[in-house]
Amino acid sequence: MPRPTAAQLVYGCATVVLVTLALLLLTGASSAAEVGVVCLSALVLGVLVAVAVPAPRWGRGPVPAGATRPYRTPARASRESGTAAEERVGGHVRR
Repeated sequence: MPRPTAAQLVYGCATVVLVTLALLLLTGASSAAEVGVVCLSALVLGVLVAVAVPAPRWGRGPVPAGATRPYRTPARASRESGTAAEERVGGHVRR
């Protein structure tokens, strides 16, 4: 499971705090059981809001069906495979 983003944490926490305050003021809960139910419902709502915030797709997830993979240069491909890479710079071969 990926880590939550900062936006998800902020929206979730703000939802929990604001919903708890609003429900406590609107319901007039006074007993420990009522306050517990209000807090638990606010926590559940905060988690749902945090999950609903879309996460950025910076390189995560599967590649869409019509997308192509980025072009890999031979120098980068050989460097990744562990062999010596050669590049042509101004007509000279650099090792």
